[in-house]
Amino acid sequence: MWIAVTRPVSASLARCELTHLAREPIDVARATAQHAAYEQALRSLGATLVRVSPAPELPDAVFVEDTAVVLDEVAVVTRPGAPSRAAETPAVASVLAAYRTVCSMEAPATLDGGDVLRLGRTLHVGRSSHPHHTHHTHHPLHTNRTNQAGIDQLERFVAPFGYQVVPVEFTGCLHLKSAVTALADDLLLLNPAWVSASSFPGREAVLVDDREPHGANALRFAGTILYPSHCPRTCDRLVDRDLHVVVTDCSELAKAEGAVTCCSLIFEASPSAE
Repeated sequence: MWIAVTRPVSASLARCELTHLAREPIDVARATAQHAAYEQALRSLGATLVRVSPAPELPDAVFVEDTAVVLDEVAVVTRPGAPSRAAETPAVASVLAAYRTVCSMEAPATLDGGDVLRLGRTLHVGRSSHPHHTHHTHHPLHTNRTNQAGIDQLERFVAPFGYQVVPVEFTGCLHLKSAVTALADDLLLLNPAWVSASSFPGREAVLVDDREPHGANALRFAGTILYPSHCPRTCDRLVDRDLHVVVTDCSELAKAEGAVTCCSLIFEASPSAE
């Protein structure tokens, strides 16, 4: 049985953290309807939905992916890099405790789950880089969401289970998985302006359409790619590769720097031993 942990859209979503996008009005009712359709898509692919209790006062709570890294053997509860998100993790941890042993990161570590791309037994962890000339006009929201202490703690938690942690440099977007996600074991979807394909040796990459820089975030589940409907040109490239694609509208959530991987934590309830 596959579990998809989700959390409702908060009434305060319009006050979400933003790093690379200009703030624009967010229709919370429309975002809620899109999120419900997203949940239904996961259900239709065979996931059992488990909802974390609503947190209307926490704008980014819907982006539950950032709060944990769930592997077959362990769940690592993170410390999201934006201080406003610290209160999101306890409720998520209590839900995950029903399925996994839970380890929790501690200060000074920060890590957003959106920076962790699992490929087999390797966890590629994004370490965002900023052009050197920006540090004189440094804005507090432009700090990295994941720091070296976060990478080190993750490694300590997962190494006993045979996972390797590999830092990956990226730029121009919020999270590593804004720049690259997996379409298959050996096939990636990637924006080459934000991350180099050479960071993932031995894997082929489908590149996003230049006009859809945010099109690299795809959710692979149950032999299907769940993909945002607002990136149709890149979607055509996936279909051309004979991938089974289901599109979902997440355009309102995208205004909050959200995408299809951000809104769920998907894992097997009782994974079989390898």
